[in-house]
Amino acid sequence: MTTTDTLMAAVREGKVSAVIELVTDMTTEERRAAVPELKALRIELRKELWSNRARQIRPALHAAGAACHSGAAAAAAWISGSEMAWAPAVPPVLLNLLAYRDRQWQADVAARLADRPESAGVPFALMSGLVRLSGCAVPTTDSYVRGWLNSSTTTWQLSGPLLAERLGRDAHLVPLVNALFELDDIGWRLEWTYGQDDAQGWIPALAQLTEQGLLDRRTMIDGCVARLLRGGSTVDQRAFLTLFKALSPTREEERERTGDWMALATDAAVAIAFHAQSVLTALALDGELTARQLAEMSRGVLFRPEKKLVRAQLVLLGKVLRASPSEASALLPAVAEGFGHPDTDLQERAVKLVERWAGRADQGARDEMLASAELLSGALRPRAAAALGVVPEALEAGTPEVYEEILPPVPLARRVDPAPETVEELAEEVGALLAARTEDVAVFERVLDGLVRHTYRDHEALVEALRPVVAGRWWYPEDGPRASADTNFRARPYGVEVVLASLFDGVKPSTLHKALRKDGSTRSDCVHAKLERPWRARLYETAYRLRTEPLPFLLSTPTWASGLLEAGELVARLGEYRRLGAPVAEADFAQALRRVRHDVPADPDASVGVAAAATALGTPEGDRLAALLTAPAPAAPAAEIVGTESRLLVRTGGVPELRSRELPPFFRPLGAPVDPTERGQQCYHWGFPAYPHWLAILPGERETVAARLLAVVSAGAVDDIPLEVGYLPLLAESPGPVGDALLLSVAYGAGARRAEERVAAVDALLVLAASGQLDTDRLGELLGRLMAMGAVKPVRVVECVRTAAATGACGTVWGLLRAALPALLAGPAAGTAAARGVGDLLAVAAECVERAGGRGELPHLGELAARRGGSRLLTQARRLHTLLTEEDASAATT
Repeated sequence: MTTTDTLMAAVREGKVSAVIELVTDMTTEERRAAVPELKALRIELRKELWSNRARQIRPALHAAGAACHSGAAAAAAWISGSEMAWAPAVPPVLLNLLAYRDRQWQADVAARLADRPESAGVPFALMSGLVRLSGCAVPTTDSYVRGWLNSSTTTWQLSGPLLAERLGRDAHLVPLVNALFELDDIGWRLEWTYGQDDAQGWIPALAQLTEQGLLDRRTMIDGCVARLLRGGSTVDQRAFLTLFKALSPTREEERERTGDWMALATDAAVAIAFHAQSVLTALALDGELTARQLAEMSRGVLFRPEKKLVRAQLVLLGKVLRASPSEASALLPAVAEGFGHPDTDLQERAVKLVERWAGRADQGARDEMLASAELLSGALRPRAAAALGVVPEALEAGTPEVYEEILPPVPLARRVDPAPETVEELAEEVGALLAARTEDVAVFERVLDGLVRHTYRDHEALVEALRPVVAGRWWYPEDGPRASADTNFRARPYGVEVVLASLFDGVKPSTLHKALRKDGSTRSDCVHAKLERPWRARLYETAYRLRTEPLPFLLSTPTWASGLLEAGELVARLGEYRRLGAPVAEADFAQALRRVRHDVPADPDASVGVAAAATALGTPEGDRLAALLTAPAPAAPAAEIVGTESRLLVRTGGVPELRSRELPPFFRPLGAPVDPTERGQQCYHWGFPAYPHWLAILPGERETVAARLLAVVSAGAVDDIPLEVGYLPLLAESPGPVGDALLLSVAYGAGARRAEERVAAVDALLVLAASGQLDTDRLGELLGRLMAMGAVKPVRVVECVRTAAATGACGTVWGLLRAALPALLAGPAAGTAAARGVGDLLAVAAECVERAGGRGELPHLGELAARRGGSRLLTQARRLHTLLTEEDASAATT
């Protein structure tokens, strides 16, 4: 038996100690000769990552390979191999085996291991051990520094020395700490404290080491400031700001970095900007900031949207002007930067400063302020003009006399592109679809039809083209079918994944058939699950037919991205099916019928012609299509609003044509009434990504879809549940009538928890307005009711209406608020507090009236405006009331 055979026998038995003894006595040539067999065993074990045998062998294999590779690059690649991480040799064993190598080789391996990403899982003990053995310079790579950071804290014991004491004994302390300032996503680690003693945290430890002189103070301070200037995540910014404060910088050290503080006050995140502002404020009040520097800083801060920062800056400017009135010419033009702030209270603060100190400013400063005064709201412009010695009418000379509403263009109907012609093109489309976070209906339908078409033409060619795209997917049968894939697909189809898995034999046909039958069975559903079942059934059916009786193409692929299918196209597809003798798939044809638009062709004669062509096919499917095209348009189901303790929902009647026995069982529940007061099974659809597809199941019937999804959307506002409401703009773009379900969806979206959800509601609002389908009075009434009952928070609605107004839709927003505000204003009695955000809603309404015009009494506004007080609510109530009732108010109405 050769030395290699003996070594391989020890490795296969998992005897690490025997491997160490054997390798130690082997020559370089013998170690090199063993490498090919070690590599072969490694490949063999890749097929059984989780087996007990592999876990027993792998530590010995790991150790033997590390010792037998002669090149540093090869040894480092072996040591950091991904599959080795499942059961590696421990660092002391590897260090023992590598200790005999020369120092240059050890340093090379250490550098290569340190260059690996942290996800590679190379133990820090191994890297640091090689650095110690070789005596090389410590690596400052991302993995090494993070490993050092973790190692320095995970080895801590309650009875051991403090972190600062242990770090102080580290010979590589300085370069490793300096490298911390270069790492991203490091703040959460620095902020950790260990035990009940705050001194056991990284930030206090680094401050203590700096105070002791073990770390250079200037380097630490500069590093913190540089990280703040660089930006990054909120956690990182907060951590380095905390470290900077812990270093207790002196006034001299702060003054040396005045330019940095000015940049941070202007552009940094709010918390960082506020600290920079406080530092500069102290310098300015002590006379250590020139008027030019203060003016430059003020222009940047007053341009920011954060009211807290702007208010503090105006206060600072007022104090400096009182102390040095001669600086008015330098500072007041910067004050005028606040004229353009969206908050009118802050605008007024800026105007008051101008009124008080304009007499000390020269003509050049006055002219500059006068140019900025055009940004002020209408009520404040005359005051600014009077303070600057200008006749107010002159300031209004350039103001347009007629307001013009600006709305986005009406979205054009988008056709679904034909399926890719080649399997290579289709493979690219599949890869993009799998990588996408959300699915576009048009892309999804194009890919699904392409998979069906190319399976029918050449199944083998399609599989070969798709293999690189799908290899590694959770269901991919790399070494045979996976039982977990059948279990998971039985629960849900995962979109196009189930079709791809069927192509690659990753899911059994019996599993697909059972799932299809299950979706067709009667069962109790939550109110909107009925929309999911036709979508699932079509996918299961498609995947099943790929394995049993491939379809030439899908009948139900829509013509338009909305899901609508032109009747003439369906007639042509049915004709091709008849020519090929292909049997029609049940779910596919049922979906095709639901997608046929009943209003096209608009010419009745042409519609009759299409129906005649369908009848001429002489097939049952053609007859059903003809009957559908010649039947009278169905009446919309009756709907009414249902109020519960916490929200408003919509109850609708049933749709008889959807409950026809001619439809498959999984389509019939779509015709059931929607009653949100009924108790059903627990809903599991929160954030479910198939919402856009559900709209395409019933194109032209968006009210039905909206009513079923309303309970989910309302949870985003009432229960603060993060939701995927990106479908709201799609709902607004879809064809069909607009009713209370759609309007309530937009209203709930305006009160959603996350900003991106509220933006989706704004997009939907503007799309409806642009297409002339928005009933602002009704939407405003519903929104007012929701805010009054606490289902929607006014402070969130403020962001939405302000964003919509900023796009140029001031008339639309005013019409909305005019209907919404009375319900809110009727609530708070004298001496009671209104809901947070009502004052801001009044401010947005006033701004819209100033721009778009408006006049007339608003219920309950006069009583509120007559109260005494200086709160934002009362101030803005008086402002809006004056705009609506003053004699010279704009006669324009919206």
